Amino acid sequence: MNNNVAVGDVEVRIVKRALIVGVTALMSGFASSALAAEFNFSIHHFLSPKAGTHTKMIEPWVKNIEEASGGRIKFEIFPAMALGGKPPELYNQVRDGVADIIWTLPGYTPGVFPRVEVFELPSVHKGNAVATNKAIQDLAADLAEDFKDIHPLLVHVHAGNALHLTSKDVQSLADMKGLKVRSPSRTGAWMLESWGAEPVGMPVPALPQALAKNNIDGGLIPFEIAIPLKIAELTDYSVELNAGQRFGTSTFLFAMNKASYNSLPDDLKKVIDDNSGAAFADAMGKVWDDVEPIGIQLARDKGNKVTALTAEASAEFATKAEMVGARWIKEVSGNGIDGDALMAKAKAAIAAHSDK
Repeated sequence: MNNNVAVGDVEVRIVKRALIVGVTALMSGFASSALAAEFNFSIHHFLSPKAGTHTKMIEPWVKNIEEASGGRIKFEIFPAMALGGKPPELYNQVRDGVADIIWTLPGYTPGVFPRVEVFELPSVHKGNAVATNKAIQDLAADLAEDFKDIHPLLVHVHAGNALHLTSKDVQSLADMKGLKVRSPSRTGAWMLESWGAEPVGMPVPALPQALAKNNIDGGLIPFEIAIPLKIAELTDYSVELNAGQRFGTSTFLFAMNKASYNSLPDDLKKVIDDNSGAAFADAMGKVWDDVEPIGIQLARDKGNKVTALTAEASAEFATKAEMVGARWIKEVSGNGIDGDALMAKAKAAIAAHSDK
């Protein structure tokens, strides 16, 4: 946590961040090396410390920066909302300085990130996290307005959403009618509505309990997140589209408080910058793509049926995906965003990186 607050920062930020220093000390008793660091920052997210995001993304990133800074920067990671609040509050926490860095879903705060939503659309993302992550980097200038109040470190996707169902196998669009399915975002909800299903919005940590209580029939998540949540033990079927394509994806945001970033001298800002952006996006795309087969095999080992829809059935879903894309274009265009141009640019960038 950095105590060198820039002139003009409001007093409430100072108080909040001082409280986090106290919580950090109580929970982990800072090591002497951390106390010697020039800058101590908190990282807050909603998943368990066993989740891939924590072990394969955040922890290695922390290690790289602490080493590259020569110990001048130190981090304390708070998983599972240990600093308080609920997952949808993480964006406000980093914007307001309650936490220095957060990892969350833009979809948890609808309307705040209208541009980055283009990469969630089922007609845009094709199931390759590396390609979509690189495309997001290509469109950084087009998306910048969404992140004007924070300092983005990485905007990325996972391999894409598969359907995980408790008691009904879905092999055609007609099979979706009337099913209650967890949606990760408003664009995901639009997609489910177009199928004749009933979308149920909830943060992903709430999914296991909702499935266990039979409050819903299934959820849209990748196989990666199904591993730490033990979704294979709560469902019987998992479905993806033909040729490994998915039902859209979710975008994720790893971001830093602006005042925290600006408090760093230029040489330490460079350390942060060198570990953000394109190379980070590529590496994380590979992590998310590589873990999917592991999750698929785990589901099969549990006795679940994991299938890909036929080309004919997938085409039915593709028609609905185009309708969702048209709905998104109409909405954002009404807010002064050229949705047609942004979608075309996103699709072209993904196609270009998919060929590499």
